[in-house]
Amino acid sequence: MNQTAFSPDRPLRVAVVGAGPSGYYAVAALLAAADSDSGPPVAVDVLDRLPAPFGLVRYGVAPDHQKIKNVSRVFEKAAADPRVRFLGNVGMGRDVSRDDLLAAYDQVVYAVGAQSDRKLGIPGEDLAGSWSSTEFVAWYNGHPDFVDADYPLDHEGVAVVGIGNVAIDCARVLAKSADELATTDVADDALAVFRRSRVRDVYVLARRGPLEAKCTPQELKELGEIEGVDVIVDPDDLAGLEAPEDDRQATKNLVLFREFAERGDRGVARRIHFRFLVSPSEVIEGEGGAVAGLQIERNRLVEDDDGRVRPRGTGEHETLPVSAVIRAIGYRSLPLPGVPFDDRWGVIPNSLGRVEGRDREYVVGWAKRGPSGLIGTNKPDSLETVEAMLADAASLDAAERQPLDALLDERGVRRVSFEEWRRLDALETERGSAAGRPRVKLCRVDEMLAALDETLAEAEG
Repeated sequence: MNQTAFSPDRPLRVAVVGAGPSGYYAVAALLAAADSDSGPPVAVDVLDRLPAPFGLVRYGVAPDHQKIKNVSRVFEKAAADPRVRFLGNVGMGRDVSRDDLLAAYDQVVYAVGAQSDRKLGIPGEDLAGSWSSTEFVAWYNGHPDFVDADYPLDHEGVAVVGIGNVAIDCARVLAKSADELATTDVADDALAVFRRSRVRDVYVLARRGPLEAKCTPQELKELGEIEGVDVIVDPDDLAGLEAPEDDRQATKNLVLFREFAERGDRGVARRIHFRFLVSPSEVIEGEGGAVAGLQIERNRLVEDDDGRVRPRGTGEHETLPVSAVIRAIGYRSLPLPGVPFDDRWGVIPNSLGRVEGRDREYVVGWAKRGPSGLIGTNKPDSLETVEAMLADAASLDAAERQPLDALLDERGVRRVSFEEWRRLDALETERGSAAGRPRVKLCRVDEMLAALDETLAEAEG
């Protein structure tokens, strides 16, 4: 590979837009290539519109899944490398533009994830009490955009549409007692709402059957371990089912569903009901424009002409007694200003991570491939993009670039460095330790910046 254009004095300058897992996996891959001489020397700036890094790990992983959150240690190693800077509280489209980034960096990587969700496309979906799992999860995790959202949880019945891991997370968090959640890093404002929760029945709705459930066995198993919660599965839904020998997930899930069916309803305080082969057909409107029920239609699995098996409605309907509906049927990326976007698939169009029709622009993660896989799935995905970047870097010249710092200073943008984030991190964990929790999150941007200014003033004083 021709590396003559770049040197330690003039490294390949890369901007990564988004400080979540896919972004930091890309950073780690760039550093590894530089260290092995398979790539040029690099200097990487990771931009995020929020002061806190790690994206999905901080704001998407359920608060009772602290072990999964430990993956952030991998990203901390990359973030702490002297060749890497974190520019927190710097938003693309708000503080800087695409043109600004291309003027300041040799290559730009979009690692913005999937910030929205898919719609059900049924009447009543926008009623009060019909919620997006994207926003609901962000709310209980203390995301600044949603911390002040209103989820009163004064409903006895809630429907969760979907049977992936996000749907299971929502069902588990709704069913758990507030005392259990109080030992996690759930947002304080959300915890106060959970303490007042009247939820007693959570209905998890799947368009297909038990064998097609997308949740992992570990997620499913946890439901049966929640104290004071029954998991209700109709034995008739499992009759005659056999999982394919080569499908370990379906095999393990089927065993768990059968255990739940055998356990039955023990009359405890809260219940999670699994309903298979059903699709929502209408959110029922009640008094004041609020959700008063969810009409569902029974499905059957039909093989189409192309050999694929799909659910088809039978015309048989029933109405579930719920006053809230959470849709958890998939995430969706949102377009970035000036960046191509495929609205149909909800991704940035690309080939092996190269943004379609653009030079020096790349994409990783869910914005690249769609919302699929676990956190670790982003590692090979980001590596593929970085390999394309390194191949392209061989033909780049070391053109003079306009430093982004001067532009940010000129615009009065208050950015947060990684060292400053570490101060906030220490403050959150200190507050958590005093309360017997992993951390007590600072959930609003102004609170984060004010707390940071205070800690810096104390250090200087």
